[in-house]
Amino acid sequence: MITGRSYRFDDTEFRSKRTLVTGGTRGIGEAIVRRLTEGGALVATAGRSAVSGELESALFVQADISTESGVREVANRVLSQWGGIDLLVNCVGGSDAPSGGFLELTDLEWDKALRLNLLSAVRLDRAIIPGMIERGHGVVLHISSIQHRMPLPDSTLAYAAAKAAMRTYSKGLARELGPKGVRVNTVSPGFVETSAAHDMILRLAESHGTDETAARQAIIDMLGGIPIGRPSRPDEVAELVAFLASDRAASIHGADYVIDGGSIPTV
Repeated sequence: MITGRSYRFDDTEFRSKRTLVTGGTRGIGEAIVRRLTEGGALVATAGRSAVSGELESALFVQADISTESGVREVANRVLSQWGGIDLLVNCVGGSDAPSGGFLELTDLEWDKALRLNLLSAVRLDRAIIPGMIERGHGVVLHISSIQHRMPLPDSTLAYAAAKAAMRTYSKGLARELGPKGVRVNTVSPGFVETSAAHDMILRLAESHGTDETAARQAIIDMLGGIPIGRPSRPDEVAELVAFLASDRAASIHGADYVIDGGSIPTV
């Protein structure tokens, strides 16, 4: 598995920043929780299942934010305990749709994809952003995917469409909120080798009678290649999030930052 971090950062940069990261119990979300916590932020996150004591967040709310009631529960909890949120990172997302092409994607699969990958962020924004507007400052980051520009035509088509909708929504939201002191940006990762992705690589290697390196390369080839020769790491995506959340990015607004090792061809 590709690991390691060779850079340093200011561990006081986000001191006193009340932060909510959705999908923060594993993968990219967990890396974002860890990075912002190490930077001094007070971080809350949510998940459908209880987590181990290793989760590095100040507040955990067990809830399913693909539902209206789950979003309401998370928002009510963090707002009642902290009074407001300064930084909101909508990271939750994913797909478990069946393969077999667009005909296999029923209305139920489309509904699941839209609720998890789009409406969870829309609903949470509605609950959290009014407080940012009232205070005259705040940062909202939406974690999308390069599939909004390079959709795969099989099981993740509904996921890709939802992430494309999130990108459009984020851009429109930025135009409204910029004059009110709230910055909005999108981060679009490509293939990131999370622990779940690494497990998938190992299963692929076993099923094809090959090794881990060959299995990883097979996935890279399926994506059309990654010019830097490897997937991104979760901590690299978290570092981009930290930059965009910081005052160093004070004039970056309404942008979509792709982090994919060059997977999307230059046009």
